[in-house]
Amino acid sequence: MDITILQLVINGLLLGGMYGLISIGLTLIFGVLEIVNFAHGEFLMLSMYAAFWLFQLYGIDPYLSMLIIIPVFFLLGIAVQRITIQPILNAPPLNQIFMTVGLSMVLQNAALFIWTADYRTMKTSYSALTLKTAGLIISFPRLVAFLLAMALIAALLIFLKKTYTGKAIRALAQERKAAMLMGINVYRTYQIAFGIGIACVGAAGAMLIPVYFVFPSVGSLFVLIAFVVVILGGYNSLVGSLAGGLIIGVVESFSGFFISPHLKEAIYFVIFILILLFKPTGLFGRA
Repeated sequence: MDITILQLVINGLLLGGMYGLISIGLTLIFGVLEIVNFAHGEFLMLSMYAAFWLFQLYGIDPYLSMLIIIPVFFLLGIAVQRITIQPILNAPPLNQIFMTVGLSMVLQNAALFIWTADYRTMKTSYSALTLKTAGLIISFPRLVAFLLAMALIAALLIFLKKTYTGKAIRALAQERKAAMLMGINVYRTYQIAFGIGIACVGAAGAMLIPVYFVFPSVGSLFVLIAFVVVILGGYNSLVGSLAGGLIIGVVESFSGFFISPHLKEAIYFVIFILILLFKPTGLFGRA
């Protein structure tokens, strides 16, 4: 294999792992609660700011800050679900859309008011570190982020398959009424699922901050990609979200190199439209 092609594949996979982690949180929320969380990107933005300020004020490494951010964002997700989502669970879908879009606007404008529109980034001792092997150049922060993302995704899948709470979440995603008849506490399980989804995107934000700028509207960029990934992989498949994230990462890497960096977003949105037209259930989703 040509060294350039292999380099592009590696770059795409490292990027796609992050897309997968962001999208899995979105898939979990939609698959269980059947609500499209348009504020998902804003929670990513908040986690990036959280990791940034933990580093600036207390010197906590962004990867170590996940030990703080993940439980905090899990509790934040539970609180948001109880206050804003739970009262409208049985409301018309349009009401649910307006609620999450409104939440997105509130969070984005609050961040703009508090931190202004300035772009912020952090410089760690390993920010520019690269690993060179067999002619390949691998970004150390991106490699660490990819490995951590894969570990978190694996842990989440094991949790969903092996624990009672995980099985309850899967049961609700498959059939709500049957799950209620089996004695599952529906609203409590909804809160846990939403909290896990927000915790996933919180972890992703902490992993992104060493290599990306943070600003109030940064979440909008990533949530659009997350929607493409979710549709590509299947809106109710966590494994599909991971596979979709890796595919979109590789597509973005190749299109940015061979076509134009300015048109790479257009390429995966073309894929998005084609999937909706010809296979709306995605690669792994069920009808």
